Amino acid sequence: MSSVASVRSGWALYRLPRSLHPVAWWLWSLGIMVAASLTTNPLVEGLLLAAATFVVVSRRDDGPWARSFRLYAILGGAVFVVRILYRVVFGGGDGDHVLFTLPRIPLPSVVAGVRLLGPVSLESILYGAYDGLQLGTIIVVVGAANSLASPRRLLRSLPAALYEIGTVLVVAVTVFPQLAESAARVARARRLRQTSAPSRSGRERARLVRGLIVPVLADALDSAIALAASMDSRGFGRAPEGSRRHRILAALTAFASVGLLMVFAYDLVSGILPSVALGSVLTLHLRDALLVAGLASALVSIRLSGHGVRRSRYRPDRWRLPELLTVACGLAPLAAIVAVGAGSDAAALSPAILPTLDIPTLPVPLLLAALVALLPSLVTPPAPTATAEVTA
Repeated sequence: MSSVASVRSGWALYRLPRSLHPVAWWLWSLGIMVAASLTTNPLVEGLLLAAATFVVVSRRDDGPWARSFRLYAILGGAVFVVRILYRVVFGGGDGDHVLFTLPRIPLPSVVAGVRLLGPVSLESILYGAYDGLQLGTIIVVVGAANSLASPRRLLRSLPAALYEIGTVLVVAVTVFPQLAESAARVARARRLRQTSAPSRSGRERARLVRGLIVPVLADALDSAIALAASMDSRGFGRAPEGSRRHRILAALTAFASVGLLMVFAYDLVSGILPSVALGSVLTLHLRDALLVAGLASALVSIRLSGHGVRRSRYRPDRWRLPELLTVACGLAPLAAIVAVGAGSDAAALSPAILPTLDIPTLPVPLLLAALVALLPSLVTPPAPTATAEVTA
């Protein structure tokens, strides 16, 4: 009985409302974004989109940043529609299955090869729909990360070398959510002072807008400046106390990192670097070695740049089991797509449209990976709300 009681108490502590580490939410979303960028299968994109939306609805808190997901969803839908309209307006006649015909607008010979309106085929609409759904999914997943992770806590988790940039970004990030809160507070105060709302002329409305905008901007800027001052008192933006040797090594490693990554990017486009065979099975690509060396040099440079920076932390975010499970759930779709791409079902990642129109199929590993990406809504503790904080 005592073991059962201890398990129940441990589960109750695990399910206590708390905010996850913001970096865990961003790594989860990055895994889904990379997976969405590697496929044009609308079934996979739709499942990833649904998983990200469900996790946001079930795990976002009541902070001002949590309300931004609707804007990202609207932007993603607009990109989807615009991409289809682009294919209809320019080059909609690719394919044999013509759906309808629009009056074609003749263009001068200077822009030969560009077609404006004309016949619209099913293949062109599917091209636009696949591309738009892919880009829209990436946008919505970015919005999911912004809605789930507090920007203040995310900037607080920056490496020590980025403290100065973090102070500037905090002011920039917190002004706009604070604008919405200040506007609602000022409008509520004006409604309380005016029990009736008589009809006003245009000049009176202009004076009313000026009287509303000035206090809103002043209140939002004061809040952002107060936050920046509190961060500065804890050591953000403070000049490092490291030695001259550390600064020189940090600059050299940063220069080496930029050089290695530039050579990697050039070889990624041109493919001029050879590969070295290590035995009969393994092959070492010099491009991959450049990428690893460039990232390692960047990490060393950040570490050396932050040497000697001191600041205080109030309730630092810690990595626990829910954070690790969340990151693993975000990497599952990426691993599944890499595995499917290396197998016999690789054609399912990019359904063919021309010359033959293929019906999209959904391999079982991708379905399971999308379900795994949904698990943070179950394996993570619920997000804290104002009511929960007051009760606690």
